[in-house]
Amino acid sequence: MTRIWFNRWFTTVAHYIEMIRQNHDGKVFEVYGSHPNEDALYLQYCDQAFVEPDLSGHAYVEYCLQTCIDKEIDLFIPRKENVLISRNLSKFHSIGVKVLVSDAELMALMDNKAAMYQSILTKEKELQKSIVPLPDYVVVNKVEDFKKAYHFLREKGHTVCFKPVIGEGANGFRVIKEGQETIEELLTEGVSRRISFEHACSILGQQDSFPDLMVLEYLDGYEYSIDCLAYDGELHLAIPRKKVEGRVRELENNEELLEIARAIHKEYSIDYISNIQVKFSNGIPKLLEINPRMAGGLNISCLSGVNIPYEAIKLLQNDGNLFLNLKPEMGIRASHIEKEVVLS
Repeated sequence: MTRIWFNRWFTTVAHYIEMIRQNHDGKVFEVYGSHPNEDALYLQYCDQAFVEPDLSGHAYVEYCLQTCIDKEIDLFIPRKENVLISRNLSKFHSIGVKVLVSDAELMALMDNKAAMYQSILTKEKELQKSIVPLPDYVVVNKVEDFKKAYHFLREKGHTVCFKPVIGEGANGFRVIKEGQETIEELLTEGVSRRISFEHACSILGQQDSFPDLMVLEYLDGYEYSIDCLAYDGELHLAIPRKKVEGRVRELENNEELLEIARAIHKEYSIDYISNIQVKFSNGIPKLLEINPRMAGGLNISCLSGVNIPYEAIKLLQNDGNLFLNLKPEMGIRASHIEKEVVLS
């Protein structure tokens, strides 16, 4: 039996826990889960669940090391402080624990969207060929520069949006709309990610400077998440997952997107599971971001018949020395519904 620990994950990790348990090799796993909130739903899917203390930084890493010792953990799949944990991999290896994380500096680079874009541009210049198309963008941290960036992009014919350079999911993302909000919009629409230029400037102007923002062209085509499985520069699997409308997703055998995945993994050795987000504009897929970790919709890609979380664990347990002959079934359309969970 192998003991595996997930720390402070999002709710959909419950799907991945179930997939790991139901692996086709019949391997037995005892799953440990931790979270500061005792009602975190994925804890209900763990064999052993416990509440984490309020720690961060190096103190949290030391807590993780001691937890691995106390609970005799074999495999650790961290979410909280994963970059810092990766920087301390040798400490975990010294106590016999394997950790499912990519290279620390690579994760830190990809967590900073502006730095990642600049890295791609630099590599493309060196290689004299494209890796992946990027949207037009400007990085700002002052309201005057925000205004200049907005007008620069508008003059290029773009609808403009902005998002934090460092952030998770769609937090902080806004599309700049023309004109002020109307009474009809205020009274009949739900919470919107659209904001007027004037309102954005009035908020950003409250301080002399603010955390770096990317002001960029808004991409109005279909969005795709490409779920990938790789090790040491070898891409074993890439599944483009299309956001159709609402909650509908489609696994699409799109060679253009598969080539983007191959090109990125050739230049950036992202180990285990990662996710590349692109969105189309005028028929061109442009990069949104690269996440060197499991995405929230990975379970949809696993409907292809490939148990991606378990395959990643196999790579981890075998130090990448494993031949994977993965043949995903594409063309699948799927959605999801909520499910009730009894907490106590």
